[in-house]
Amino acid sequence: MESENIVAETAERILADLADAQTINNAKDGRWKTPLWQALTEAGLPLSWVPEELGGSGAGLAEGFSVLSSAGRFAIAVPLAETMLAGWLLARASIASPEGAMTVAPASPKDRITFDLDGTLSGRARGIPFAKAAKHIAVLATGTRGVSIALVEAAACRIEQGLNLASDASDVVTFNKVEPIAVKPAPNGFDQTSLMLMGAVARSLQIAGALESMLDVSVRYSNERVAFEKKISKFQAVQHNLAKLAGEAAAALAAASSAADTIANSTAFDDAVFLEASAAKIRCSEAAENGAAIAHQVHGAIGFTIEHILHRYTLRALAWRDDFGHESWWAVELGKMVAARGADELWPLVASR
Repeated sequence: MESENIVAETAERILADLADAQTINNAKDGRWKTPLWQALTEAGLPLSWVPEELGGSGAGLAEGFSVLSSAGRFAIAVPLAETMLAGWLLARASIASPEGAMTVAPASPKDRITFDLDGTLSGRARGIPFAKAAKHIAVLATGTRGVSIALVEAAACRIEQGLNLASDASDVVTFNKVEPIAVKPAPNGFDQTSLMLMGAVARSLQIAGALESMLDVSVRYSNERVAFEKKISKFQAVQHNLAKLAGEAAAALAAASSAADTIANSTAFDDAVFLEASAAKIRCSEAAENGAAIAHQVHGAIGFTIEHILHRYTLRALAWRDDFGHESWWAVELGKMVAARGADELWPLVASR
């Protein structure tokens, strides 16, 4: 699709110019984030999934997913994916998206935020990416009136700073009778599982992108590093490892792309979306673990140093496994769905994909 290619090319160009891994890794501060975020915002990428009438750029789901793939390949530590998800969530309830960085809550299937009878929000959400850096939070809340979607000012919440494995913000947000800026009912059939599925696919695409970069970095290093008077890429053991890494990257990309395509072409978060999205998060998370181990084995000790860029990809891919449900949680939920449908429905469901 031509529009998808244009959006992806725009994202790639901006990230290549302003998010070079080695340049960022050498930076002693975060001043690189401001020009990067400004360029992304001017291109309309953070609000890709928000209709124009609600303040966004009105791109389709497929175009937005291509942006997430690019973001994964560069392993950027800015709230691009989070703002995209927040804007998408708000748009489900026709709430206009404000300017600036946003994040979404909850980011774990076990956390609950309640919409009380007095019109305020209460609850505690753990592992919220970039909550400290966000100006606003898009919230999915449940109450006696059903499921609601709300826009909240981040300053109105108590935010305890935390870090994930990659030392990126993963904060705890407490809603103590917080008054939302806007709140509307969620669409019929939309619930917290729907949000978790969308977030899971977003993280799966980012993990797949990071694995592609791990492979590129590892192949390049193996062709440069000399041991026993020949490039290590000539050793059979290294070739075998690189082939396994390529397999993990390809599997992750296939699973994530299939799930993204399913959501982009679906009108609801049905069983097909559940199967694709949960399977993608499971497979991509496994690939992150296996791929990171292989990449570091190829690099040896140098890959663990702070000066090398490899950790930018491996640590973020591993950290993204925990967001919007880790692979063990999704495996259990997928098993429950299959068991509920019965043995006779398993093969038709899998074959239909």
